[in-house]
This record gives sequence, structure tokens and C-alpha cells, in this order.
Amino acid sequence: MNALRLLITGVSGQVGGAVAALAVAQGYAVEAPPRQTFDLADARSMAAYLAAGGYDAIINCAAFTAVDQAEATPEEAYVCNAVAPEVLSRIAVGLDIPLIHVSTDYVFDGSKTGPYAESDLTSPINIYGASKLAGERAIAGSGCRYAILRTAWVISVEGRNFVNTMLRLGAERDVVSVVDDQFGCPTSADDIAAALLVLTRALTERSVASGIWHFVNGGEATWFDLAAFVFARAAAAGLQTPTLNRIATANYPTPARRPANSVLAIDNFTTNFGFTPRDWQTAIGAVLDQRLKG
Repeated sequence: MNALRLLITGVSGQVGGAVAALAVAQGYAVEAPPRQTFDLADARSMAAYLAAGGYDAIINCAAFTAVDQAEATPEEAYVCNAVAPEVLSRIAVGLDIPLIHVSTDYVFDGSKTGPYAESDLTSPINIYGASKLAGERAIAGSGCRYAILRTAWVISVEGRNFVNTMLRLGAERDVVSVVDDQFGCPTSADDIAAALLVLTRALTERSVASGIWHFVNGGEATWFDLAAFVFARAAAAGLQTPTLNRIATANYPTPARRPANSVLAIDNFTTNFGFTPRDWQTAIGAVLDQRLKG
């Protein structure tokens, strides 16, 4: 059987880069065009590019993820997070290929006690979350075969993420204050990549119906918990670490509101696919081991 041919968007980001690398390692034929040749704001050029490529599936990892910036530039957020997925889904219908799409925990408002299931009411409290929800709805309403993977608190060796920010601040400051009343699921980009390829195989083989799944590493944490974990590993590696202070969200105002609880339930994914993710400490510890060696 010939290798599946995948078009992957957003490879300059954490998840896109991870899934492209893993797909190549697993023997997929991967194409990851740069923005100059695959413009997410140009529906006509996207359609022409995909029609000429003979692809078996699209994995859309492109996103506007600057949560605070989205409050000031909502149009940019919606073009990437809502309009582009809608266009991709319509193209996928015409080509009869599945679309696998990455979404976010921020489609929830954070008022629930306990982990959010896929069936829970969505009610985003910031522009980023609202734009990602609009993209989900456009895909679900398009008639294409699709899998939407909601994930959270993405961490990788490279790129802009909380772990790398903490390591930088730890080297620059004697004291770092971190919010301790927002709960979520730190998640390795490498593990998300593995989950996306599980969904890709299932959709291309038509062994699963279209739907939404949650995938994160096991357990939950606050941002303070994650920072403490990072600095403990950094100290063990001989790096300078700061005094770490707990603060409330109210004492750290940002342009965009964040949900107090965005923990995601992963039972549905593990039951359907027999894929149980690592706990977050193991997964993020592996990322830190690579990062600290550098």
C-alpha cells in the first residue's frame, strides 16, 4: 500500500512542526507548504494547490494563537481560526478527503467543576476562543469528513510557550510571580502529534465517524504548579532559579480573560482509539530534558 499523502498546515508552530516530523518518521508522504505558496487567506489558491496535490488528508495546525493580541486584532484571529478552516472544509468536501483540525480548551468558559467533556456547552470568554469555536462550527457544518482535536497548554522544546518563558525569566529575575487559580492540562506537542496521526488513520480508513475529541496529557495543574515543576528541573540541572510566588488571576490582569478551569476529559479518545497519553509530568519532563541539554 502506498504511503498516505498528507498536507499539513502550520508547520512553523509547535504542533504543526511536531506532527510533520512524526508523520515523516512514520512513513507518510508529507507536504508542508510555506505561506508564500499556500496562503490561508486566499481561498482560490488553496483550492488550486490542494486539487493538484493528490492528497489523502489535510491536517490543519495553522492558528492565530496570540490570545491577548486577538483582543486587539479580532479580524486577524477570525481569518486564520474561522475563515480558513471553513474554506479547507469546503475543499475537503469537493476532494472527498478528511480534514483533521486542531482546536482549543478555550472554547469553554471555565465555570464547570471538573473536566470538560466534548458534549459540554461551549461558551468562550475571549476572542481567541470565540474564533476557534467559529472554526469548529464551520467544519462541522460543511459536510466534510472531519476530526476536531481540542487540546491545551501546548509545550515543546522550541517555540513560544510557558516552559520556555519560565526558563528565560528564571535566568533574568530573582523573583517570578505566577497565577495559581487557573487549572488546565500541560501537554506535549509530540503527544498531540501522535494523537493527530491516530485520527488521520481512522478518518482515511473510515473506521470512525466525524466528531470532536479531547486530547491532553494526564492530570491537571495550575500555571504555578507547572512553573514549580520547571524550576525544580532547572535547579537539578544546575541552572539559576528564582523565588516563585503564587498570585491570583485578579493580580495579573491581561487583555484577554482566561477560563479558571479548562481541564479536558480524555475518556472518549482513549476508549475510541486505545491510546492513553502520558501524565503531564512525564511528558513535560521529557521536553525539559531535551531543552535543558541545549
